[in-house]
Amino acid sequence: MKKLSFTFLALLFSSFVIGQASGNINYQNQQHYPNQTINIDFPQNTDIVVSVKGLANVKADAYTAIFSTTQTGKTTKEVNELIDQRIMQSLNEIKLKKGVETFVDMISFVPVYEYETEKKVFNRKTYNEVPAGFEVKKNIHIKYSDPSQLNEFISILSNNEIYDLVLVDYFSNTLETVKKEMANKAKLMVQEKIKNYQELLGETFANAEKRIADGYMVNVPVEMHKSYEAYNSSSLNLKRAANINQVNKSVTLYYQPVLNKEFDFVINPAVLEPVIQIQYEIKIVINKEKKQVKTDKELILVTPNGDLKTLNMNTSRQNY
Repeated sequence: MKKLSFTFLALLFSSFVIGQASGNINYQNQQHYPNQTINIDFPQNTDIVVSVKGLANVKADAYTAIFSTTQTGKTTKEVNELIDQRIMQSLNEIKLKKGVETFVDMISFVPVYEYETEKKVFNRKTYNEVPAGFEVKKNIHIKYSDPSQLNEFISILSNNEIYDLVLVDYFSNTLETVKKEMANKAKLMVQEKIKNYQELLGETFANAEKRIADGYMVNVPVEMHKSYEAYNSSSLNLKRAANINQVNKSVTLYYQPVLNKEFDFVINPAVLEPVIQIQYEIKIVINKEKKQVKTDKELILVTPNGDLKTLNMNTSRQNY
């Protein structure tokens, strides 16, 4: 009876037990990363598939940061003068930096409204929407080559109440050169793999039917950031129902590049800063079935008039 009572109490109190919750990436034991590697599919009725995957980490040589700014005002003249003043004061200082280019992009210019209360005797309050002014949004594009300059831009813009860093794009002038290097490296590895298969099987694929496919994938840092909540909460063993007030947790972003564990070769494997990643894959399918070869046969046709005509018919036979 005591054992049954203990079991009942354990089940009763279990509904008031809150397990330990952890949002920090180091505490998330079941962290899963999506498959972000390139994969070229072939039909299923293949015989031998030779595949090579390569990854290259390319450091950017140019960047473009985009900052968003918003201004409201009572009149169109006021709102335009205010936003232009904030932007021009910032750009005049930013343009003094070496190797910097700027561009201002108009995003929107719309009227804004507010509610005006209309109170009538013996009636409920009525809220009428009335014009309150105008709102303009503009984006500031800043192109630069030294990544350390971004902190300087943020400091300058924040002095003029511009705080919203939308994104940073990464660019490189060496992408095509790196792609050619990857293709050449993969070509040598494919040839080596085919040679190994021939030695293992004791045969040659010289006369076998072959098909080939290849492709590239480019990943930039702006699409390779993950997020997690940085906190670690303690567990509570409550004996009775209670109200629990939890605070909002800080959401942290971190750069997570494509992992190099599934590639045959990696160019510049060590990653210190966010980089542009190029993936390359080449696949060759070797069909070991006997190749069909075409031969020419001559057929002689007898016309109703008794004339003889020679016809060339292309037929196929198996080459044993």
